[in-house]
Amino acid sequence: MSQLIPGKLLTTAMAILPHDHIEEALKLALTLDIPFWPQLPHVGYYEDMYVQAAEHFPGIVLMPEQNSIRFDTPKFYDELPEMLDHWEELAYFDISPTYSVVYHRFLEMDLSSYPAIRGQLEGPVSFGMKILDENDKPLIFNDQVRGMLMDFMARRAQAQLTHLKTRHPGAFMFIDEPGLQFVFSSMSGYTDRMAAEDMDRFFSQIDRPRGIHLCGNPDWQFLLNRDLDILSMDIYTNAEIFRCYGKDIKRFLDRGGVLAWGVVPTGFEAFDQESQDHLIAVLEGVWQTLAEAGISLEQILAQSLLGPATCCLINPDREKTVAKAYSWVKALSRQLREKYALT
Repeated sequence: MSQLIPGKLLTTAMAILPHDHIEEALKLALTLDIPFWPQLPHVGYYEDMYVQAAEHFPGIVLMPEQNSIRFDTPKFYDELPEMLDHWEELAYFDISPTYSVVYHRFLEMDLSSYPAIRGQLEGPVSFGMKILDENDKPLIFNDQVRGMLMDFMARRAQAQLTHLKTRHPGAFMFIDEPGLQFVFSSMSGYTDRMAAEDMDRFFSQIDRPRGIHLCGNPDWQFLLNRDLDILSMDIYTNAEIFRCYGKDIKRFLDRGGVLAWGVVPTGFEAFDQESQDHLIAVLEGVWQTLAEAGISLEQILAQSLLGPATCCLINPDREKTVAKAYSWVKALSRQLREKYALT
C-alpha cells in the first residue's frame, strides 16, 4: 500500500486531555500540525472515551452518578434487534452531541489549512476488557457477544471517519487500544490468536487511513503485522524494546505504514527531569538501530510523526505540564525538520 498519512516529523497527539474547559483543550489540539478532537473526562461523564464508545451498543447500562458503565446480558438480547434495524444507517453509529460536545465543536471549525485531521475511538479489545457484565466478567470473554462487539465498533469507527472526511479529505483514525498490552500476559484468557482474528475482522470493515494508538508495551510484532496505516506508541518508555523489532518495522514501513513516535513525557515528574536534547538523542538512537536493520533514515523520516509519549490526567498542575509537553513536541519537530531538511 502507498503512504496515506503525512509524515516528515509533523506533529499530532493522542486524544485524552486533562482540561476542564472545552475551548482551551481545542485551542491546544489545534496548535499541532494534525489536530484532533479532545476527549475530556474532567468536563463530564459523556466526554469519557469508554462512555463515548458505548453509545447504542445493546446491553449497556450507564451510571453517571457512579461514574461507571456496565453490561447486562438479558438487556443485550432485548436491545439487539433495534440496533440491527439501524445497521445500514451509518450516521446512527456516529457520536451524537449528547456523547461529545467537543467532537461536534471540532467539526464546526474550518480545518482546511491543516495537512490532515484525526479522530479516535476506544478499541473493541480494550472496551471488551474494561466493561464487566452482571457476573463481573469482562465482555471480551463472552463468545456470543464478542463478534458483534467487533462489528459494532467497526461501524462506529467507519461512521466517524466518514464524517471527518467531509470536513477534511486527509482525515484518519486512531483506535485506542491500551488493553492490547494485557493480551500477552499469562494472566489473560484472551489469547493473541483470538486478538488477531478479532482485530483483523474489525479493521477489514473500516476504510483507510486507520491505525492503533496505545501507550503500553504490547507484543510489537503482533501490532506491526496487522493491516494498519499508522501505529502510535510511547517510544519514550519503550525505546529499548521497540528497537529490537527491526525486521517487522521495515515490513510495516515498506507497506506504507507511518509511525507516530510519542517521545515527550507528559507526567509532571518525568517532564521536569528531561531535556529536549536528550529526547532527540533517544529518537536518533532508535533510528540508528533501525538503520542497522536495513531501514534508511530517509524512509524513517518520511514515514514518521512526533507526539507526546502518553496522555496524563493526574498531574498536580492539571493541564500545565501537558501544554508544555505539546510545546516541546513542536520544538523537537522544528529542530529535526530543519536538521534533516524536511519540507
